Amino acid sequence: MVSLGCDKNAVDADSISQLLIDSGYEPVAEPKKAAIIIVNTCGFIDSAKEESYEALEKLAAGKKKGQILVAAGCLTQRYGAKVADRVPNIDGIIGTRRWMDILEVVNKISEDNRIRPYCHLPESATTVGTDEGDTVRVSIQGASAFIKISDGCRCSCSYCAIPKIKGTLISRPPEKILAEARLLQDEGIREIILIAQNTTDYGYDLGMKNGLADLLRQMSNNVPDVNWIRLLYAYPGYVTDELIELMANNKQIVPYLDLPLQHAHPAVLKSMHRPANIEWVYKTLEKMRKAIPALALRTTFIVGYPGETEAQFQTLLDFIDEVRFDKLGAFKYSFEAGTPAEKLGDPIPEEVKEERFNRLMEKQQQISLECNQSLIGRNLDVLIEGTGKDISIGRSYRDAPKIDGFVFVKGKLAIGEMVSVHIDNAMEYDLSGTVNV
Repeated sequence: MVSLGCDKNAVDADSISQLLIDSGYEPVAEPKKAAIIIVNTCGFIDSAKEESYEALEKLAAGKKKGQILVAAGCLTQRYGAKVADRVPNIDGIIGTRRWMDILEVVNKISEDNRIRPYCHLPESATTVGTDEGDTVRVSIQGASAFIKISDGCRCSCSYCAIPKIKGTLISRPPEKILAEARLLQDEGIREIILIAQNTTDYGYDLGMKNGLADLLRQMSNNVPDVNWIRLLYAYPGYVTDELIELMANNKQIVPYLDLPLQHAHPAVLKSMHRPANIEWVYKTLEKMRKAIPALALRTTFIVGYPGETEAQFQTLLDFIDEVRFDKLGAFKYSFEAGTPAEKLGDPIPEEVKEERFNRLMEKQQQISLECNQSLIGRNLDVLIEGTGKDISIGRSYRDAPKIDGFVFVKGKLAIGEMVSVHIDNAMEYDLSGTVNV
């Protein structure tokens, strides 16, 4: 199994793997030893699509007689059999909406080798299926684990192909999510990370008014031995007072919020079909920081969106300077056919996008350094994820896996251990310190 893209994809890949293992297959680390090779692709932006094609092409070129190569995930859901036009040696195609049918796909290919590729993308699958059975929707990565609480999205951001790929919002029943959380606690997991296209929209389709806050409250009661519960992928306008109060008063829920804002100029946000009330952002962030003094804020922005002027970009830089996010990611606009923004074209030259991206990240680098320097002298709990001869690497509550920084700790510590670290040095994105004794 090769899984590309985000951690939401990793959950899908692990669920597919579980179905195969339950039916008698065994996982192998090397493609040459496999009877079945699956690439769980990403199809969100051009760079991700190219990475997926390159992985498929490499595996297709090295495929031995009798091996089955299946392309799964976002790329295939979006482009269907066209993926096989570029990579002719693919045997099967399955999308994101019917990942639970992987055994059907594999069996069809095995039974009739004249079907090449066997394409399983039923038109009736308008959104992600809910017949997942007993398959757990988690991805364990060391002492941390991701739980997917919903799939699909009911928002209509102009640049985004996710609703086209996944369909509308489908929230998972809370009892299933809580059962998975208890299983993770029994496995000794230290950190549970809730993920979805929009975690703050959880439960809307189930008729819940404050679905995410209710789920978090129940989860905290169900898994008291899990140190951290973390939220990713919140949405502007969906952060309720109840959620803020819960985060402020429940020590298990880490004071960390990932709130992708995408831009700060109202005209650009309106064109993006995003919430354009910047005053709400200021008021909500102020409210959160007042209620949660230790809050670590992360956001994401897009530069070079069609029509973005230099003045509008400067508004974004000024906004970053004023709000001072602890963590920040940025993307250069990627033109995506089939999205609402397609009609706008891609008028901003690549060199302008690159120049704006660099300016934004240089500004954030200084802000990040200053935020980290303010932590010198403090004690932070750190989850150890790697160790060497004289140093260990981990994360504090301020750092989500893969997207944020690390804490380097003197000495060799056990992986999965949670230790109190005295911070004595700060870099642009990382910290270092010594274990409190």
